[in-house]
Amino acid sequence: MESTESTETMASTASTGLRALGRSGIEVSALGFGCWAIGGEWQSVDGRPLGWGKVDDDESVRAIRRALDLGVTFFDTADAYGTGHSERVLGRALGKRRADVVVGTKWGNVFDEATRTRTGQDDTPAHARRALTASLKRLGTDYVDLYQLHISDADLETAAQLRDTCEEFVREGLIRAYAWSTDDPERAAVFAQGPHCAAVQHRLNVLQDAPEMLALCEESGLASINRSPLAMGLLTGRHAAGRPLEAGDIRNAPPEWLPGFSRGQGADPEWLRRVDALRSVLTSEGRTLAQGALAWLWARNSRTIPIPGFRSVAQAEENAGALAQGPLTAGQLAEIEEILGRRPVS
Repeated sequence: MESTESTETMASTASTGLRALGRSGIEVSALGFGCWAIGGEWQSVDGRPLGWGKVDDDESVRAIRRALDLGVTFFDTADAYGTGHSERVLGRALGKRRADVVVGTKWGNVFDEATRTRTGQDDTPAHARRALTASLKRLGTDYVDLYQLHISDADLETAAQLRDTCEEFVREGLIRAYAWSTDDPERAAVFAQGPHCAAVQHRLNVLQDAPEMLALCEESGLASINRSPLAMGLLTGRHAAGRPLEAGDIRNAPPEWLPGFSRGQGADPEWLRRVDALRSVLTSEGRTLAQGALAWLWARNSRTIPIPGFRSVAQAEENAGALAQGPLTAGQLAEIEEILGRRPVS
C-alpha cells in the first residue's frame, strides 16, 4: 500500500487536473472511470458474453470510493451494463457524495434483467424517456449529468430526433448535457448541432488513434471521452498470447468490433508485439504500462478524458496514479508515432 503522504499528494494533484466537459460548463477530472466491467456477467440472446466476467460488488463499491478519494470526479456507465447492475452499484457507491461527481450513462439497448440478457435496441424517443426514468431510479438520483446514445450506428434522421429529445430532457432538468457513443464522426456531428451536446464518446488509445474524431471535437467544442483507453486490457501488461480468458468475458468470444483478441485464445500475438515495442516509452519516469497509455491520451489532445475500466481497488489506485504524473512529452509522442510507423500527430 502507498504511504499517507503519497496518497495526499496524488489527491491534491488529481484535484487540479480538471478538463472541461465540452461546452457544457461542467468540469471533470482529467481521468474518468468506466463502469462496464463492474456490471458483471450478461449476455446476448445467442449466449455470447457481453460483460467482463464475475465481479465482487463490495469490492466495486470500495474501488469507486477510493477513486473519489483520489480525485476522480467522472463516472461513466450504461443502463445495459450488467442489465442495470452497473448503475445500481454506482448509485450505491456514490450515496451522499452524488453531488460531488459527474455521472454519465447511456441508453438505446433493451434487455431482460431477470436473465441478464440484451434482447435488442430501441431508437424511439419514447424509449429514451422510459430508459432515462429507469436509470435515474437505479442510480438513486434525480438527474444525469451526461446522457449518451448507445446505438453507434443509428441513422442520421433518427439521431436528429433523439438529439431534440435530449434537449427536452435538459429543459425538464432531467439531464445537464448529452452525447453520442459512436466511432463515426459524421454521426457525432449530428448530435454536435444541439446546443447542449457536450461530448462524443469514442474509441481512442495509443494503438488505435482517431484523428478525424478529435478534429470534430476541436471544431465543435466537444469533449473527447475515450472508450477503450487501455485497448480492452492489452495496454495493462496482464495478457499473454494463447491464454484464454474466463468464459463470461467478452474478450473470450470477441465480436467483430473488438480487435486484439481471438476466440478462446486470449490476446492476439501481433497486438502484444506492438505493445512490447511501446513498453519502454510508456513506462518511462516510473509509470506502469497502463499509466503510460493514459498519459499518451492526455498528451494527444487537450479535450481527451479517458475512462478506463476497473474491478478492484488496486486497479482504481493504479489508474488514478496516472494523474500525478501527467501527460507524455511531445518528444515521447513523436517517438511512439515513429515506432508505430504513423504520421506525427498534430
